[in-house]
Amino acid sequence: MMAKILITGASGQLGAELVKLAAGKFDLTAVSRPQFDFEKPETVAACFANAAPDMVINAAAYTAVDAAETNQAAAAAGNHTGPLQLAQFCAAAGVPMIHVSTDYVFDGAKGAPYEVEDETNPTGVYGATKRDGEIAILATPAQAIILRTAWVYAAHGKNFVRTMLNAARRTNQLRVVADQRGTPTAAPDLASAILDLATIILEGGWSQKYRGIYHATGTGEATWFEFANEIFTAVGQAVPRPVITPITTAEWPTPARRPADSRLGCGKLEDMFGVRLPLWQHSLAPVVRDLIALDARP
Repeated sequence: MMAKILITGASGQLGAELVKLAAGKFDLTAVSRPQFDFEKPETVAACFANAAPDMVINAAAYTAVDAAETNQAAAAAGNHTGPLQLAQFCAAAGVPMIHVSTDYVFDGAKGAPYEVEDETNPTGVYGATKRDGEIAILATPAQAIILRTAWVYAAHGKNFVRTMLNAARRTNQLRVVADQRGTPTAAPDLASAILDLATIILEGGWSQKYRGIYHATGTGEATWFEFANEIFTAVGQAVPRPVITPITTAEWPTPARRPADSRLGCGKLEDMFGVRLPLWQHSLAPVVRDLIALDARP
């Protein structure tokens, strides 16, 4: 009999990839808003009860970084109190939970990749609520794994790759921030890594040594400017290549301050589970091709 997995945030970039990759391998319950809404605790309770899962993968979150500065209650529900409620259900039922977090829990001032034990210091509401969610989950007895990731993109949803391609269709001149560094992470790669963890746990059983925080991003690093250039290399002739001018963060102000260097050290994930995501450049082209094909549909 296939193990039962509850995937939340199933309509998002990561959630959709999880559902696609898990189909046929697990007995899936995939939920998203409005059926499952962290701002409506009764929906969380109902979805968990109906699914009766053997494991929960929480890909639901409030991810609007700038909007979070003024929608603090919604951000707190999506990233802190909602995931806490889900962790409490998991703890009571004795089922493992994989929860997705973010590089934005760090301020970006370290100047080197962050390790899981480094002190957090978020610079905005989004990062602060995600950090609060991590702390709250680990304060429960839940069999919890927290995966921090970064710069996620997919062939669907709102992301940097789609933003660049849409902008290039409108203009041949783009200005892209070149003083923020991190690691692009393809949602299919992240979903595959998460399901690898799920398989290890469901087949081998939970071990308390698994509990805690891990980092999971593509391998390598880039600035947004470098990422943009690689996108248009991957595009080929499908979209005209614009002239891309590097700019500073100060030249592109946003309501929420982004970490200047949010590279994440992913060694703990590989050491514990033998899981390592591919070089980010290797994963970009297939997602770009899928994105262009989807956008071309009538």
